[in-house]
Amino acid sequence: MKRFPLSAAALLASAALMANPYQSQEEELASVIETGKKASQQLIQNLGGNLKREMEAGGPVAAAKFCSEHAFPLTHEVGAAIAPNVSVKRISLKERNPANAPERREKAVLQSLQTLKENNVVLPEYLVEQVDADTYKFYKPLSINKPVCLKCHGDIGGNAALVGYIEKLYPGDKAIGYQMNDLRGAIVVTVKK
Repeated sequence: MKRFPLSAAALLASAALMANPYQSQEEELASVIETGKKASQQLIQNLGGNLKREMEAGGPVAAAKFCSEHAFPLTHEVGAAIAPNVSVKRISLKERNPANAPERREKAVLQSLQTLKENNVVLPEYLVEQVDADTYKFYKPLSINKPVCLKCHGDIGGNAALVGYIEKLYPGDKAIGYQMNDLRGAIVVTVKK
């Protein structure tokens, strides 16, 4: 059996590890994307299903009430149910709930998406940002894609009960005046290693 000097063995081991230096990073990114897709889809289904049920049962005021009482905790629960290192939130440039205001970097992402939308560029299904060595953010753009969304986020002036409810709960509401296909915001899934 031929023996390699220690330095040659170390060199061979290093070469083997560096043969594809991006493999683990690619796998890590694929895992973040899978987690982001799963979390955002679960939130869309859970929140959308509940809002549909409330809208059918009691109209826009019932849906707005559900949203004000349950959307924030439901959003948090989705991340917690997936993994302890995952958190989920919704953000918008025109938020209704101040808790959905974007952080500085998130705002820049939303502004970039808005610019694309205004220039008739088809928005990507998702974006991934590496925040630091241990943290990624997965962004799922949300657009007004169903007419029912406009009942609470379009021209709501004709619904005095809804206007009164929203003004009472969210005096600084900016989440109205949307039209079909407008960018509403994004779901942000933060994944920490």
